[in-house]
Amino acid sequence: MKPRLPLFLLLLAAAAALPAAAAAQPARLANARLESRPAAGGLEKTFRALAAAQESPAWVAWSVATTGVHHMCCYGSMDDLESGPCAGRCFLESEGRNVTVVNSDGGDCVDRSGSSRMLVFLRLEARAVERLRTFSSDCTVDAGGLPVFWLSEVRPSESVALLETFVGDSSLSRRKLGKGGEPALSAIALHDDPSADAVLEKFAAPGNSESVRKHSFFWLGNARDRRGYEFLRTLARKEESEEMRRHLTFAFSESKVPEATETLMEMAKRDPSSSVRGQALFWLAQKAGKKAAATIENAIRNDPETEVKTKAVFALTQMPKDEGIPLLIEVARNNRNPEVRKKAVFWLGQSRDPRALAFIEEVLTK
Repeated sequence: MKPRLPLFLLLLAAAAALPAAAAAQPARLANARLESRPAAGGLEKTFRALAAAQESPAWVAWSVATTGVHHMCCYGSMDDLESGPCAGRCFLESEGRNVTVVNSDGGDCVDRSGSSRMLVFLRLEARAVERLRTFSSDCTVDAGGLPVFWLSEVRPSESVALLETFVGDSSLSRRKLGKGGEPALSAIALHDDPSADAVLEKFAAPGNSESVRKHSFFWLGNARDRRGYEFLRTLARKEESEEMRRHLTFAFSESKVPEATETLMEMAKRDPSSSVRGQALFWLAQKAGKKAAATIENAIRNDPETEVKTKAVFALTQMPKDEGIPLLIEVARNNRNPEVRKKAVFWLGQSRDPRALAFIEEVLTK
């Protein structure tokens, strides 16, 4: 009797024989009862028909192109992540964290070079969607023995439109699609399709819940490049909510667009809220290092509120030590505000940097 091949190898061999339209099938799908379905007639129509007929648990999945290259897989710890070149196995049915790391001895090794395709999985039970999960296509995905309906011929815009229906749905939030529809928003943000920009901008606008808006801000900054930045910049100029402007500073810190740093500097100098100015200073230090030093120093010297000055002192602690420590020493030595000097000395003591300790010893022995 010939030895039986593992299921994922059989699936991989079958995938090699499929036509180009179905070639987006996951290369590493394990422990699954796979059934392929075309979605040429429309993703939502195909998905809703499957959902209406599905009483027992099952997964529906498809693949889309992403903006950039990503590695979204599963590890139990940073030690596991750093231990070798193999991706971890993700368990669709795991209620807790995916903790198993698969090495090359198990036959599941995939080089962690990342992928420009994303796998989208929706779990069905009792005719309802109860979970959304996404992975990069360089990941081994274990279906726990359940049926997986793999949909081919999925258009990216239709994928975005279907996922949009799961954002802000309170019944889904009570199940396992996350507060404010965040998993759906993150999946939408990674689609390489202009429709993703329009959906994120819609949910970022006033009139949506704070949770939905904050998640949309983040993904517009993190994943949508120039168009995302331009939308956020325009929004920051007219946003009335102080809390929302605070969160916009974080979104700008995530943007790869060079002008995002300039926008953060502008908010640090001119926003009417001391809380927003302080938050902008914090993210400037994280993002820009030496480039942000002049703005942070200016806030320490000239901002009219001590609260902002002390937040600017803390921002210096977030800069690389060779840049931040000398500036902290300068503030502790020469600033005219005693509360600011006190904060600078405190953070110097926390740094354990030899230069900081030498300065503190100098002060104490005078």
